[in-house]
Amino acid sequence: MVVNEDRFFLSHRKDIALYAQKRGYEVTLVAKNTGRRNEVEALGLKMIELPINPTGENIKEELKTFRFLMRLYRQERPDIVHHVGLKNILWGSLAARLTGVHGVVNAVSGLGILFSQEKQTVMQKAILSVIRFSCHRKNVATIFQNEEDRTLFLEKNIIRKGNVYYTRGSGVDLKEYSYMPEPETDMLQIIFTARMVAEKGVKVLIEAAEKLKDRYNGKVRFVLCGGLSSNPLAIQESYLKEHCDGKYICWLGHRSDIKELLEQSHIMCFPSYYREGVPKSLIEAAAIGRLIVTTDSIGCKDTVIDGYNGFLVPVKDSNALVEKLTLLIEDGTLRHTMGINSRKMAEKYFSIDTVIAEHMKVYENLLKD
Repeated sequence: MVVNEDRFFLSHRKDIALYAQKRGYEVTLVAKNTGRRNEVEALGLKMIELPINPTGENIKEELKTFRFLMRLYRQERPDIVHHVGLKNILWGSLAARLTGVHGVVNAVSGLGILFSQEKQTVMQKAILSVIRFSCHRKNVATIFQNEEDRTLFLEKNIIRKGNVYYTRGSGVDLKEYSYMPEPETDMLQIIFTARMVAEKGVKVLIEAAEKLKDRYNGKVRFVLCGGLSSNPLAIQESYLKEHCDGKYICWLGHRSDIKELLEQSHIMCFPSYYREGVPKSLIEAAAIGRLIVTTDSIGCKDTVIDGYNGFLVPVKDSNALVEKLTLLIEDGTLRHTMGINSRKMAEKYFSIDTVIAEHMKVYENLLKD
């Protein structure tokens, strides 16, 4: 299983790997070590460090990643390689084709900033051409998280129609993330969890919060959870320090206690215009029973039925955000009803058991071919 970073594996793919291991698969993680390798190995999994810059575009670094995977696949001779994320799909699928790997699984967990532009760039066309060469063949299965990504790959003839699978996100353990009524506190908490990248909607949320400050300062707290990013378009620490006073708007940085923070919150607000898969933070919030305010954009809209378990707002529209947040801040009964509906959504669509079962089916089908 080839993933950008060990921490992403632990938060998004660990349960799949452990279940496969129980079923008799020998599982090796290939990922950049961010300091959590010991946690991976403590699970009984082998880990090989991947030389990768997840957000870089330096061709020398990219070719280094590609050559590494070529050598690795020749040495290890895996029955199946499972690539997670666009960059690993790009280089891993090419390496797998050139080294004769029997089965390839590609998990498209969103297409990110590169494919957020309306017009297709030269870079996009080149990437899609390489992926088409590597993936338009019998023994390559592609797992999508939203309909738009699946449609794009099929329309561009990048993959075979019969090799397409679908899960609505990475799944959440509904026992661990059990329903919890919103806390009865004087301070209402609105939470955002993601890397500090502009396309995730951080600045839009801050702008909305500032518009609400005169009315709700001392009554509402906005909590931003997420670390800084190496992405060239990432928000700088200086911007966050300038706009976050630590009381009304709080930036907490990277946190490992997201479940507890969600339980302490009343509203999940995620105004992303990044080309998401299905954001893990939103399905975790839904499982706990938090209503969601997010954008009517790819990936995000798969977590909300507008007016049922939250609201969908236009991208980059802080005024629309202000309108919906005001309604929810003022109406505790509506928050309660929408929170219960979020849990129902999670039980219907987001269970990790469903995601695991789909992955096992993919693996087994590849081994039959």
